[in-house]
This record gives sequence, structure tokens and C-alpha cells, in this order.
Amino acid sequence: MDLLFTIAITLLTLAILVVVHEYGHYWVARRCGVQVLRFSFGFGKPLFGWRNKEGTEFSVAIFPLGGYVKMLGEHDNDVPEEQLHRAFNRKPVLQRIAIVSAGPLANLGLAVIAYWGLYLGGESGFVPLIDAVEPQSVAAEAGLQPGQEIVAVDGEATPTWQALSFKLLDRIGDTGNMTISVKLPDSDIVQQREARIERWLSAQETPDLFGGLGVTLYRPPMKPLVGEVLPDSPAQRAGLQAEDLLLSADGWAMSRWEDWVEYVRARPEQAIQLEVLRAGSELSLLIVPERIEVKDGEAIGRVGVAPVPVEMPDYLVRKFQRGPLEAFTAAVTRTGELTVFTVTSIQKMITGLISHKNLSGPITIAKVATASAKSGLESFIGFLALLSVSLGVLNLLPIPVLDGGHLLFYTLELLAGRPVPEKIQALGYQLGLFLVLGIMVLALYNDIVRL
Repeated sequence: MDLLFTIAITLLTLAILVVVHEYGHYWVARRCGVQVLRFSFGFGKPLFGWRNKEGTEFSVAIFPLGGYVKMLGEHDNDVPEEQLHRAFNRKPVLQRIAIVSAGPLANLGLAVIAYWGLYLGGESGFVPLIDAVEPQSVAAEAGLQPGQEIVAVDGEATPTWQALSFKLLDRIGDTGNMTISVKLPDSDIVQQREARIERWLSAQETPDLFGGLGVTLYRPPMKPLVGEVLPDSPAQRAGLQAEDLLLSADGWAMSRWEDWVEYVRARPEQAIQLEVLRAGSELSLLIVPERIEVKDGEAIGRVGVAPVPVEMPDYLVRKFQRGPLEAFTAAVTRTGELTVFTVTSIQKMITGLISHKNLSGPITIAKVATASAKSGLESFIGFLALLSVSLGVLNLLPIPVLDGGHLLFYTLELLAGRPVPEKIQALGYQLGLFLVLGIMVLALYNDIVRL
């Protein structure tokens, strides 16, 4: 059942992103008088389809990992004389630029609409209040102390955990000074602290932003109370159940959930005598954590349980309500920030400031899409918006076979007054295809390694 749900959510996610992207091309092409021959979701043999009154064939193909819009005269010059006025390659270069750029812009527009809807419904987040500072860390060097609230990073406000994460993400791989603004909860006095960073978190495959900063943000202590037991896990085989309260492990008292996590991680494939409280009765269980390789022979233990989520007190929760215009402005701003962030991340990955292991493929997309859908509609819409921005930006890269590659050739044509020679275009498409396939293979490899 979980597999079917994952497949369904993944297909839904891809369908929304691809259809919106290709509809952007289709809509502008029709407005420019171009005959669209086919609008396809997926590649390969069509499974089913229909034809509209303008003669466009709409189809769903067997491989749903993308889509395309096929236009008259797009890839060939064999067009009947009476149809030349409807051929893509006979349209003015500015119209061709508009048609090609419409797909990525449609993805960015989808992100704006998604964020607008989310902001209209209200937004909330946790106050980034420092609970602990790790010695000799970035935060310690900056003079941060427990009890302070991080109100800004490099002059950009960080009213919530999410906002703080986004600002820290933007500094991954950087060298220089990081300005961190803090204040005490009962004070209006904001203090600025400076810390020196050197290729910050660039070597980490999955950067721990708060850990890399050297802070633990405050949340109420989490009880060692089991909220979920994963199927076919060591915990299920040992007889652990939801709502079990963990009392001790090998005689060591478990007062917090973090105590249990640390104890299990340190004992892969080692039997643990566990005492639990279930429905008022104490039980003794024997559980053996499975071994999970992390890197270079290092391993941790895992049993497959999740805690009961902790409730944050009201004073640590910030809520934002926006009117339609304010929400739309915030949505445009958010989409713009994500666009810049995506471009910057690509640049850092090319220059080696961010590990190529951060590149993700379809397996990771499927996993995150499923997790976000299970977390609720708002979470899924937020992920969809983020992915839509990424798709829009990636398609604008000046790589032949992508929309950005076509835009590059058409821009050169606009400047030179004549088309780029076909031999150069063909060579560019071959190199572009090789590069894109290489990136896809690397992303898929990273996905498999993460599994």
C-alpha cells in the first residue's frame, strides 16, 4: 500500500509540474499563431490521448518522466507551403524566444500561486531561541549565548526556524564573515555578532545547519514515548508498540527521547534489554538495533521507531496573517529568493563549494513528495512550489537540449541578425545531451547511495 501511495504521489507531482511547464509553451505558441502538433505528458509510446478542434493531439505516454510540446516546423523544414505561416521556425526570433521561455516562467508562476495560497491561509513557525552553544563553534566565536533569540543573519530577518534555515543555507560553502543578530526575549536591544567562516559546511553531504552553526534551538524536552513503529523493523520484531513509554535500556534510565536515540545509535547489532510501560504495566523486551553504514566503515544503530511529536508552547510559536495583496507580494518575494538561491547553489556546486552529493534524482523526489503528502496538504504544496522553482531555473540553464540552450541560440540570432549555423547547433545539442545524461546518472547514483 505504501508503495502504491508513493507511486501515485510521485506521478501526481510530475504531472502537475510537467503539464504546467508544457502548457506555458503551448499557450504562448498558440497566441503566436504556431500550429502545435502534440502535447505529451511522458515519453515513448502514447497510452491514450485525444485531439482538439485545432488539430493538437494530447497524449499520455508510457514513460512519465517529463513531457514535450511538438510544434510545426520546430525540428524540420519540410512544411507545406500553405502551412508556412504557422511554422515555429518561420516566426520572428522574439516570438520564438517568448515561446521557449514560457515553460520555465510557467513553473515560476506556479510557485507564486502556490505560495500565495499558503500565505493567504496563514503561516506559523517556531521562534529560533538558543538552548545550547557548542564550544569552539561558529556561534561560540560570535559570542552567542543560551537564552538569546537569533533575529537576523547578515541583516536578513529570521523570525522562525524555517527563515533561519533558509538564510543559513545561502551561506553554505562561503568564506568570510557571518553577521548574527541576537536579542534576549524580554529585551528590544539587538546585538550584532561576527563570526569567521571558511568554506562553511562545504564538505558535508547533508549539511546540519544548526549543528554547523554550533547551536541547539530550544524545544520542550521530548518524552521517551513511542509514537510510531515502522513495519518489519527491529522494534516491531521485538514487540514494541505505539504509546509504549521507554523506562530504561540495560538499566540506564531513559528520561528523554534523545537519551534513547543516542543509546541506540551507539549500539548497532548489540542486544538491548528494554523496560517499557504499557497500559500501566511494566514489560521487558529484547531489541537488537540494525546496523546502518554511514561513511568509511562507521556505523550506527537503528530500531525503526518515531516519538510522539512535542507540542511547542504558544510563546515559542509565531503566526503571520496576510491580506491578498500582502500575501501575493510575499509569494513573489519568496519565489524570487528561491530562484536566486537555486542559481547560487548551482554555481557553488560547479565550483566545488557544495558537494555534488547534494544532487538528487527521481528516487529522492519520490521519497520527499511522499513524506510531504503524508505531512498534510500545506506541506505538499510547499514542496511542489520548491520543486517547480528548481525545474524552472534548471530549464533556463544555457545548455542545448534545455529551454535555456534554445534561448541562447535565439539570443545569438537576435544579436547577429542571422541564425546560428546548423552544424554548431547540432554539435551543441550533442554536447548538451551528453551533459544532461551525465547529470541524471550522477543524481540517480546519489539516490541509490542514500538508499
